Amino acid sequence: MSLSRRRFLTITAAVALAPAALRAQPGRHWVGQALGARASIRIDHPEAEAITARCLAEIDRLEGILSLYRPDSALSRLNRDAALEAPPFELLECLSLAGTVHRASGGLFDPTVQPLWSLWAEAALAGRRPTADERRAALARTGWERVRLDAARITLEPGMALTLNGIGQGYVADRVAALLEAEGLGDILIDTGELRALGSRPDGTDWPVRLAEGGAVGLRGRALATSAPLGTSFDQAGRDGHILDPRSGAPARPAWRAISISAPGAGLADALSTAACLAGDRQEILALLARFDGARLEAAPRGA
Repeated sequence: MSLSRRRFLTITAAVALAPAALRAQPGRHWVGQALGARASIRIDHPEAEAITARCLAEIDRLEGILSLYRPDSALSRLNRDAALEAPPFELLECLSLAGTVHRASGGLFDPTVQPLWSLWAEAALAGRRPTADERRAALARTGWERVRLDAARITLEPGMALTLNGIGQGYVADRVAALLEAEGLGDILIDTGELRALGSRPDGTDWPVRLAEGGAVGLRGRALATSAPLGTSFDQAGRDGHILDPRSGAPARPAWRAISISAPGAGLADALSTAACLAGDRQEILALLARFDGARLEAAPRGA
């Protein structure tokens, strides 16, 4: 398996101690759309058809909460109305984790950069970069400290908007893992662009993951996320990457080709790898990870 910042979903699950006759039963391999992109689910289990259907229903439910691309999602309604009454638990949980990483990273991870992201995307469509004045205006509509959230209500200040692109894929992996674990599957690898392993492979060994930038990681009961500043870019020349610095309003300087971080959960690993792309040096990354039990830097090759 080669790990990159791809936007599709692959779930591989198996029962470790099932009898050989049970394991030999055909599994279910589904290919379609999820999270706005190509998706694939493969489950080897005698009830694979029903379990796959429940996975797809859960992904669809989460898209209805977290997706920027569904106009009726909870996140889209919050961005449109600047307020959301009785927000879904999953949105609160994801934003709470985002806030934790925001504070621990000194603001490097900031879900309020959506106005900046929209600005850069619109400018790229026009074949240009945003002006300094445009960036300052968009920056004035960011700032995590201006978000108010509790179980009753989430509110934003006028003109603000949130994105979960730096944490959502990992969070979905965690939720799907919880669903499959509840189905009694103890050896699971979930890939939503971020990886979440529950247990080991059915033969008792770690799930092997080969990193796109070289090296390999064995996963067992952990998650792994990789972020690359230039993995996706606004411009065709590949100069302006998709990870935006909330301090300057500009794309992250490509100090790192990619950063891979493992952690107990995929949502946490996802957010940490995004924040780490904005770190100035390796020591800053390690200082951030030291604030989270079980977080570990797996790879951080320098950019050109």
